[in-house]
Amino acid sequence: MSIDDLNVSTAVIRPGDSDWESARRFHSGIGEPAAIIRAMSVDDVRGALRYAAAERLEVMIRGGGHSAWGGVPGGLTLDISALDDIAVDGTRVRVGGGAQWGAVAHTLAAHGLGLSSGDTASVGVGGLTLGGGIGWMVRAWGLASDQLVGAELVTANGEVVEVSDTSHPELMWALRGGGGNFGVVTRFDFEAHHLPGVVVGVYGIEGDAGPTLRVLRDVLAAAPRELTVTYMDVPPMDPSAPAGASITAVWAGDDETAARAALAALAAAPGVSEREFGPQDYPDVLMEAPEFDPEHPMPGFVGGNTLLPALDDDAIERLVAFRTQNPASVVLLRSLGGAFGDVAQDATPFPARDATWFAMAGAFDVPGMLDDDARAAAVQAWADIEAKGSGVYGNFIASADPSVAARMYPPATMARLAAVKRQWDPGNIFCRNHNVQP
Repeated sequence: MSIDDLNVSTAVIRPGDSDWESARRFHSGIGEPAAIIRAMSVDDVRGALRYAAAERLEVMIRGGGHSAWGGVPGGLTLDISALDDIAVDGTRVRVGGGAQWGAVAHTLAAHGLGLSSGDTASVGVGGLTLGGGIGWMVRAWGLASDQLVGAELVTANGEVVEVSDTSHPELMWALRGGGGNFGVVTRFDFEAHHLPGVVVGVYGIEGDAGPTLRVLRDVLAAAPRELTVTYMDVPPMDPSAPAGASITAVWAGDDETAARAALAALAAAPGVSEREFGPQDYPDVLMEAPEFDPEHPMPGFVGGNTLLPALDDDAIERLVAFRTQNPASVVLLRSLGGAFGDVAQDATPFPARDATWFAMAGAFDVPGMLDDDARAAAVQAWADIEAKGSGVYGNFIASADPSVAARMYPPATMARLAAVKRQWDPGNIFCRNHNVQP
């Protein structure tokens, strides 16, 4: 079967074509696939997958393009970013598989609605949702995938199926956190929430962060679920945030009085200063991430993430120590619980519904900054922190290591996902992801 025989409405781009260099660039890097198809319709997706199946080509699906999998050589890159329509009907929202969260947030805001999405405007709806999706509304509404009520999916053999809790319910279960293992989702159906706006507070931290984190932990243990917070401590070299330790709090709603009351103990803690407080439109909370710069690639990252059942004093001390012992490092905490914890563990593939905090830490592996001893120490320090968790979050693992999936899913969940995989993708064409083996 020739790729030129496909019934597609867009060009197939190969190495050497005039637009190859631009087509193979994605948000997080530069790809080296065998070919790229920019799908303009569901029929384009069907044709591309029939070709990939016939030629035994692995498929990498590109939406927002933040995934590390775009850099794995070979295979067929299926770019669905043009499938970005967004339609609102009451609180039901239909979103094209190639849409980005910034566009979704702006569209919903015009209707007084919101969805729990990621933190970055240019992140794709597809990748984030299929991996679970921890965002600013995770305590209010749960994961992005918890709001998913249906989908249109193109299977490995080019069949288009409608998926819901009543139509292919086991496949629907797998889509709520099982990743892009089962087909190309060309449309996501979400149930949105009324959202007149948000209240945002930003607080600086001076001195030892340990006491402040203990206050923050205690505040969130009793806080209304409308409140979600993030703690970050970053070095001057990190372009994604101002240097130093800070806390950002987002309240789902426009009640400034309630938000301030929930944060009062934090605001009064020693060493904490209020930098910003007030109402915002939710789309303005989503940040813009810089695109890949080949002249200044991101350094290596020694660390990882974990889902913590409890942010106990030992975890706090270890996270603070990691940042102190590695000057070029980042530590991040995101509060969980609330609606996230309301979902039964076996209701979705997403791990660790008992987690109350998401933690991430990593040392930047910059030449001349980490020698072998320092690198080994950072690896061990992170391993000690991860051991306190009950799962890892795949969307925050920028690695194409095939062993990652086994760390993400408990054995019973993996076995159930594998059964779904055997039904819908027995040839494992969709393996450019945190892969579930059929």
